Amino acid sequence: MADHKPKILGMIPAKGGSTRLARKNVANLGGKSLLAWTVDVARDCGLIDRLVLSTEDQGIADAGRKLGVDVPFMRPEHLARDPAGVDDVALHMVTELETMGDVYDEMIYLLPTCPFRGAEDIVAGYDLFKQTGADFLISVAEFEHTPFAALSVGGDHQLGPVFPEHFGKKSQNMPVAVRPNGAFHIFKVEAFKKAKTSYPLGVVGYKMSRERSIDIDTTLDLALAEAMLAQGPVK
Repeated sequence: MADHKPKILGMIPAKGGSTRLARKNVANLGGKSLLAWTVDVARDCGLIDRLVLSTEDQGIADAGRKLGVDVPFMRPEHLARDPAGVDDVALHMVTELETMGDVYDEMIYLLPTCPFRGAEDIVAGYDLFKQTGADFLISVAEFEHTPFAALSVGGDHQLGPVFPEHFGKKSQNMPVAVRPNGAFHIFKVEAFKKAKTSYPLGVVGYKMSRERSIDIDTTLDLALAEAMLAQGPVK
């Protein structure tokens, strides 16, 4: 008997509001919106059976439809502001689609603010997801500066190590630390519905380069991305 091919939902969460960079999810980078960058890579990976957009913003919904993305419904306003997070949005999406009879085995969600991830990253991440038999996988990148060298500031302005066991060590002798980079999360839908998070203990990490992991949250981030793009393809 042939193996069951999982039915995979792809979701792009793109709310209209943003604290530090206005309407960042549709900001222009290299002649196209961050949303368009994400739609392109989601299609190019060849894994996703249906690609949907979650937004409360009519302008972003219209932009998504022009790019050929499904907008099955508008996101409720309470899921477009703090403290709601992307996992709340993903849970809402799968639950609502299931009420419509559209059920998925796995989900991949991609944030528009990580434009330099490649289709090859998503494919390699998905391969790792399958190889490990994990329920959850997230993309990660190394910290630019190791957090194990962090210092705290005391009331007398004296500095103290946050991690005393690593104080005075060279960075190359400290543990390698990584951070979620927002490029993509992959998970089994049933496990996600139970955990209500895509980032539980034991999650598997797919490591990406720092360059492809740039996360655009400010005007400075956007300017840096433009400068990187001007140098040629981001490796």
